Amino acid sequence: MEKLTTPEPRVILIDKPLEWTSFDVVKKLRSKLGIKKIGHAGTLDPLATGLLILCTGKMTKKIESIQAQEKEYEGSFTIGQTTPSFDLETKPTPPVSYNHIKNEDILNATKLYIGNITQTPPIYSAVKVNGKRAYESARAGVEIKLKTREVLINKFEITDINLPVIKFKVVCSKGTYIRSLANDFGKTLGVGAFLSALRRTRIGEFKISNALTIEEVE
Repeated sequence: MEKLTTPEPRVILIDKPLEWTSFDVVKKLRSKLGIKKIGHAGTLDPLATGLLILCTGKMTKKIESIQAQEKEYEGSFTIGQTTPSFDLETKPTPPVSYNHIKNEDILNATKLYIGNITQTPPIYSAVKVNGKRAYESARAGVEIKLKTREVLINKFEITDINLPVIKFKVVCSKGTYIRSLANDFGKTLGVGAFLSALRRTRIGEFKISNALTIEEVE
């Protein structure tokens, strides 16, 4: 494995650990490389794992073009409950019955979310509203309204059903919130849902199989 010891401009693929923020990874690499000019190409939430692309030096000019590329995710929804953040950052509501939900219902529901769709970002997100991050207002108990956006979902595949957990694979455009997809999917099923696990496996041609773990960086 190549050692990350030179200040040469580079693109570095990292497998972000659970509960680390994307900026935590940037700080770690900045310290290990001894280089100040470093940034990431696309945020991952603390409760998500997987591919985080870092660029150093002159390669930071590529960040915008990397961010614009297609993303691939794997993860799971838990149905029968919802959360304000659409994931486990906030407490789930009391469960409701999902016994009437059939596998066929779940598979049919995915068809509604393939192609160009409109979704609203979670209020617990980094979207700016009046110059302030939405999650800051949400955590302060301030009510805000976020604008809807159009995104493209090229693939939405159910890979396993073991209710209340549904495992999936999604291939989508920049700006897609998988948490919002989970929440909307739960509404379609009529029982609610939240994102219980998420892993980014690809950005464009960059794959998680080529990424370094934090332990390997150490």
